[in-house]
Amino acid sequence: SSTEQEEEEEQEEEEREGEDPDDERDLGRIFAKRIQWLVQNLASRSQVVEELVGDLLRVFKMLLSDSFFPVFKPAIGVGSAFEGWSPHEDDVVYCLLVPLKPPHGHAFHLELGTAEKIQVKDSCVRVVLECTCTREQLVGDMLCFVHNPEEELRRSQDPSLLDTLCTGSYLDVEKTALWFQNFVKSAWVVVPQSRHYNMEVLPSSRSCKLQLTNASRRTLLVEMMFGVQQGDSDIFLSSENTEAIFTPSTTWPESYAVAEVKFFRHMARQVPHNSVHLKCLQLYAHILVGTGFSTYALKTAVMHLLTTTPLSGWRRRDFLLRLEDITQYLRCCLEEKRLNHFFFGNENVPEEIILPPALQTSEPFNLFQHLAQDPDTHAEALREFDEL
Repeated sequence: SSTEQEEEEEQEEEEREGEDPDDERDLGRIFAKRIQWLVQNLASRSQVVEELVGDLLRVFKMLLSDSFFPVFKPAIGVGSAFEGWSPHEDDVVYCLLVPLKPPHGHAFHLELGTAEKIQVKDSCVRVVLECTCTREQLVGDMLCFVHNPEEELRRSQDPSLLDTLCTGSYLDVEKTALWFQNFVKSAWVVVPQSRHYNMEVLPSSRSCKLQLTNASRRTLLVEMMFGVQQGDSDIFLSSENTEAIFTPSTTWPESYAVAEVKFFRHMARQVPHNSVHLKCLQLYAHILVGTGFSTYALKTAVMHLLTTTPLSGWRRRDFLLRLEDITQYLRCCLEEKRLNHFFFGNENVPEEIILPPALQTSEPFNLFQHLAQDPDTHAEALREFDEL
């Protein structure tokens, strides 16, 4: 197979470089090979999910082309499964972000709040009606919401987005999610994959979660979130859950998920053949399951390491060394009570990732701020990390 051929080529390359194939680094290669199958399985299943969601959104586009509901753009696979790793070997959730555009006669105005509020992510999407009198005269397919009497609009045209999925003037996450879920239930029979999967919509107030079961009783868990793009950047306001106990239904947290998956695709083109950076993430994330350490902090640490250490050092024979680097990096961050968010004021972000100017020039945002503010939490985190 191609995988076996790649392994043989790498073995030959290491021997040419003077490596002893029986040295202690064999342990690293054994670990890396065992993780390889899971990474490949994620890639193949991710492709299946992307095709399925793409077909579903095409049905939406066909049925909603003349409506005043949000317009769906092609879904973007995000999160660990689409980045090529996962903290769980079973029950992997395949997450996709579905970008929303305003329908005819509407505009989205993003309200990001003050600089401080961006970091606690309480942003909103204000919906504004726009004049379409010129379109009304030239095309004649809709009445202008701004300049026609309400009575005539009610009699002759579907309600505006303000009257369906908004609370006040703001796009409502929960109303959008419920509407989308109900539409999926009715549209599923038209999707080609409905012949191969039994579909169940799972409870979710801020996204659309699907459980797909095939004839062999194997399941796929799919979660579709909604997002509104900030300008032409890779940063979105999204419907994803926050860590807050209560998130208002008109709050759209700032999401970096698209930029993150774009980062890992960029690195895949830069790192050596058979790089172990994803395998390191996979193994370390598995170790952290059930602890107080977030996989997001782990991913952030690995992203920093990938942009500050030589990429030639991520070969399979370096697996254990890179795991040790991650351990030392996290330990240092814990001791200093500082782990900087990757996209805030970081000059090492690859140029192909498009960030809003405010994010590029902002002060670094500390993901470990809670440790700096609470000595007891900091002490407990250090103890737990030492046990790991």
